[in-house]
Amino acid sequence: MSCCLPTSESAAGAAAPPREAVLAASRDLGDGTIESHFAVPAVHCGGCIRAVEGAVGALAAVRTARLNLSTKRLAVTWSREAADPAAVFVALDRLGYAAHPVEAESAEGDPTLKRLILQLGVAGFAAGNIMLLSVSVWSGAEGTTRDLFHWISALIAIPAVAFSGQAFFRPAAAALARGRLTMDVPIALAVLLAVGLSLFETMTHGAEAYFDASVSLLFFLLIGRTLDHVMRERARSAASALARMTPRGARVVLADGTRVWRPLSEIAVGDRLVVAAGERVPVDARVVDGAGEVDCAIATGESLPVAAREGTRLPAGALNLSGPLTLEAEKPAARSFLAEMTAMLEAAESANPRFRRIADRAAAIYAPAVHLAALLTFLGWGVLGGDWYLAIKIAIAVLIITCPCALGLAVPIVQVVAAGRLFRHGILVRDGAGLERLAEIDRVVLDKTGTLTVGRPRLLRAEAVPDDTLALAGALAAGSRHPYSMAIRAAAVARGLDVPERLGERLEDMREEAGQGLTAHRADGAVLRLGRPGWAAPGAPEEGDEASVLLSLDGRVLARFAFEDAPRPGAAGAVAWLEARGVMPEILSGDRPGPVAATARTLGAARWRAGLTPAGKIDHIRALQAAGHRVLMVGDGINDAPAMSAADAAIAPGTAADIGRRAAGFVFLHEGLEAVPIAIRVARRAKRLVFQNFALAALYNMIAVPLAVAGHASPLVAALAMSGSSILVVANALRLDPRSVDRRDPASRSDETARRAGLAEVRP
Repeated sequence: MSCCLPTSESAAGAAAPPREAVLAASRDLGDGTIESHFAVPAVHCGGCIRAVEGAVGALAAVRTARLNLSTKRLAVTWSREAADPAAVFVALDRLGYAAHPVEAESAEGDPTLKRLILQLGVAGFAAGNIMLLSVSVWSGAEGTTRDLFHWISALIAIPAVAFSGQAFFRPAAAALARGRLTMDVPIALAVLLAVGLSLFETMTHGAEAYFDASVSLLFFLLIGRTLDHVMRERARSAASALARMTPRGARVVLADGTRVWRPLSEIAVGDRLVVAAGERVPVDARVVDGAGEVDCAIATGESLPVAAREGTRLPAGALNLSGPLTLEAEKPAARSFLAEMTAMLEAAESANPRFRRIADRAAAIYAPAVHLAALLTFLGWGVLGGDWYLAIKIAIAVLIITCPCALGLAVPIVQVVAAGRLFRHGILVRDGAGLERLAEIDRVVLDKTGTLTVGRPRLLRAEAVPDDTLALAGALAAGSRHPYSMAIRAAAVARGLDVPERLGERLEDMREEAGQGLTAHRADGAVLRLGRPGWAAPGAPEEGDEASVLLSLDGRVLARFAFEDAPRPGAAGAVAWLEARGVMPEILSGDRPGPVAATARTLGAARWRAGLTPAGKIDHIRALQAAGHRVLMVGDGINDAPAMSAADAAIAPGTAADIGRRAAGFVFLHEGLEAVPIAIRVARRAKRLVFQNFALAALYNMIAVPLAVAGHASPLVAALAMSGSSILVVANALRLDPRSVDRRDPASRSDETARRAGLAEVRP
């Protein structure tokens, strides 16, 4: 949790990539402006953000500089002509941060985590062995035997400290070289002074040595740092995953009719493109030939396919589900829908967070206080007592006893325990800091399709359809995989209708017309159609608020089938729970007003907005944040990812698109939406435990520091006290009991139970 400078080697002396290489990997924003990305792996706190953004943002050529702490990437916007990547590397080097272009990152896993685990293992092994040797000394070993055990302890401790302590020594040295005090400085001083004093005692045949104290101190501190790193690294960039969905190129139809493949960057406005079934639209384009069905969920979030015919405009990334389409490019790749989505996502991820981590706030005042206490103790005992050896010994005890082990464990141990508790409820935590933000939310915005609903339409008022009519529609629907056809077929099967026998005749020449529906002929030549109202029965009114299809015979309407998207289990109870606790829920959807209003009525949600684009969702969330609200976004689609990144916290179902899951701090694996109230409840309880841990750490310091300053605690006693405070913090974190969520929370029960509790609206 410590607020410190980089843990990796300085970039000094490293050869910066050539300007052309960096610019080639940059993204063109238009108007001569580009955005370049740099990986800065050593950043890990709010102080790092301020230092890096301040130094790079002050460069003459830079317009904006935004550092994403989760992905550890720096986004720099500047004009192409004035761009000077070398200046960025120099500015970061002066701060002590190594940097490199994103494309140069290694794909061999997380080297920082591997190093931390190795350092933690070495420190734990050394601490255990030195403790065994110390037991003999504590048991009364004297003279040569005691000196031998001290020397063996030194041989174990010195290399262990030299290796495992690098996680604190390097950033402490970098901070002191630049005239700064960080949490790593008192840690490094305490460990080094304890080892130095112990070595002096060993060489002078002293009775006490404190190798066990120094190594145990490192062991506990590394536990906290490793846990913190693990929780941070669970948050990954969704923008890179979105970029991978962009086709690399397309087949272009030349003037003479030949087709050639061109990379995406070479596709120009007006080019004719051929997109086969199963391929994605490469750039924003208009259909000029062909017809079929296209999955536009990437833009609208709606699972139902869109009928594409001549003149239909399709966004980049839309998936062609049926026959080949010939398109005319309307925008270049750099300004397509996918490029805009990627830009919005990166902007949301890189924006300065309004939320400042609790640990960062504690670190800002703790480090100066520890240094001041140790310095005053040293001067007081040295000047007043005249014994400088005793003064340094007591000052070391103060540094050890105030080392922020408990403070360093206060946040990550609660996050890890909370993540384990949520996992038992089928909720995965991807971002530990998201727990802190989730605990403070007072507004929840929810996507409709795939979030409040399961994205599978069901037939409404099926009981009002006669058996013969439903059987006839079911026979036609059997020839299609369209969601509406599958819903009709399921309703027929659920009623027990044996469709072929019920009809008593065969349907001939059955076929599906893309974007329209199904057609077939009876033996007497009559034409049956099941599909869009205007196609199945010309002149029939199009669907209103409810999505519908018609069954017709020779143009005469036999039945109208209406559908609704089935609500997700637990949705009504979750909405009621949120409203009952003043966390106002609101539905934001790209769907038409009718279906959104129907879903809102069904779930008892008073607030909803329809027809929103991804940018519109971001604007609405920004407006809520500007009004002082903390916003939770619950979404599942690719189009929700930018809004989820812009929100203070985000939750996605396990069925969400990969990019939606990456943009979320939490992913729930069960179908029920009760995961949202459960996650909020656990996050709020975790926040209380974090503050309790800080209170315990403060109480420990209030008692232990005066004793150490008064000379009543040796470095060994100080190390034992410090370890005890860490154990106390861990024990307090384990009080996060998941059973309390089940027993007290109506939202963790079924919708029917919630209705009995008077918290959910009874569905009609």
